[in-house]
Amino acid sequence: MKWRACGSALRRCAGVFDLPARERQIAELEDQSSDPDLWSDPSRAQGLMQRLAALQQETSRWKGIDERLATTAELLELAAGEDDAALLRELQAEVGQLAKAVDEAEISLLLSGQYDDAPAFLTVQPGAGGVDSADFAAMLLRMYMRWGEQHGWKVTLIDDMPAEEAGIKSATIELRGPYAYGYAKAEAGVHRLVRLSPFDQAHRRHTSFAGVEVMPEVDDAVEVQIGPDDVRIDVFRAGGHGGQGVNTTDSAVRLTYKPGTPEQIVVTCQNERSQLQNKENAMKVLKARLLERELQHQREERRKLRGEYREAAWGNQIRSYVLHPYNMVKDHRTSAETSNTQAVLDGDIDLFVEAYLRQDSAPDAV
Repeated sequence: MKWRACGSALRRCAGVFDLPARERQIAELEDQSSDPDLWSDPSRAQGLMQRLAALQQETSRWKGIDERLATTAELLELAAGEDDAALLRELQAEVGQLAKAVDEAEISLLLSGQYDDAPAFLTVQPGAGGVDSADFAAMLLRMYMRWGEQHGWKVTLIDDMPAEEAGIKSATIELRGPYAYGYAKAEAGVHRLVRLSPFDQAHRRHTSFAGVEVMPEVDDAVEVQIGPDDVRIDVFRAGGHGGQGVNTTDSAVRLTYKPGTPEQIVVTCQNERSQLQNKENAMKVLKARLLERELQHQREERRKLRGEYREAAWGNQIRSYVLHPYNMVKDHRTSAETSNTQAVLDGDIDLFVEAYLRQDSAPDAV
């Protein structure tokens, strides 16, 4: 029966989750949170409280599922013994909900990477395809903002550079919530769109590309070395979206890391009225980008050792969004697909994210 499968899956997960160890961590963090000097370092205090809240939420969820499973098993035996058809129908719905809860709990166990529980910066940029590519980048930006909101995360637009005709040149959002980076990292790569172009007078089919970069927010405890001479800071008047104060002062900030070298990285931020706030946000993104670059280098080295390395080129897109001559979104890494393209573009991408996480965490995965 399905409820027995739920119980088997939950017991298997419980062996990995290690509830007693989590409870000991909670007790230790609660002791630290009672330290009267904790808030003398607000950044450390905030991180500790977020970690404590996440552990408490995880532990509560596991206990709740276990209790529901035990109760449902007892009621199923009772209903079967008394041949209570009405109760059996009610319990059938509960078993379906339990199966979904166990599945979600299994996914959460896959998020055990060093930075998986960190907030994420997600940047979208157009690739090949001209104005269609810029428009596709804007479509992806909207998709990710809606996806974050559906998860209950705080979604903040850090930078937004509109393109001349339509769409965007580049945009960065911050996703702040439980395991934001752990989930969002599945979206990093090249995305491909096939559709009848609204910008072509002949209304012909066009193929366009956009790149998605996902970076974990760097905690102050993480060492990311940026020398005082490594970064050039430029300020300028913000353009595009924003309030009057944003657009009439030199509040926008551009950071150029190691200008003129192969390592050059450019980060802009212009969505805050304060130049100082824009500079702080830009520096956060720069540190996150440097950390992600190092993590990517480590992943590529492991793939080379296994003979699985492929250069990150446009032909290596991770997902295709086909709107003509048929409707289909397919992830080329996992073969997960759906014909409900509108739901995907409205933020319903968990099908692809979860498939990637499961595949990436398989025993033979890199």
